[in-house]
Amino acid sequence: MDHVYITRSEEETEDLGRRLGQTLKAGTVLAFTGDLGAGKTAFTRGLARGLGIAGRVTSPTFTIVNEYEGGRLPLFHFDLYRLEGPEELFDIGWEDYLARGGVCAVEWSEHAAGTLEGALQIDIRRGEAEHQRIISMKREESSHDC
Repeated sequence: MDHVYITRSEEETEDLGRRLGQTLKAGTVLAFTGDLGAGKTAFTRGLARGLGIAGRVTSPTFTIVNEYEGGRLPLFHFDLYRLEGPEELFDIGWEDYLARGGVCAVEWSEHAAGTLEGALQIDIRRGEAEHQRIISMKREESSHDC
């Protein structure tokens, strides 16, 4: 799977996330990369809607992980920006989240290099227009799920 999408507003970015969220299965790991403010959290808000989660979705920058329940699957939203290395992911209980059978959305996944094999890789970059985003998605070969 290797797809590229172009969105032209935050709402379109959220809608793309919503459509993806409707297709996700328990145990899916999404590994986000992209610049600060590119739209990773907006995309994750859409994922939550696609999973049937109605509550407010915010960036877990200071808490590292936010948990959202109430939909068909729980959503575990990670922000690894402040992690100094992949080993710290395990210090925050990564394996416990994996065992809970939800969807793990991991922003700044490059901070956990080598630990998210098999994740759906989602890269979000700014386009040429002010609100344009270029979103590429690809699945790695191995299958390590949340």
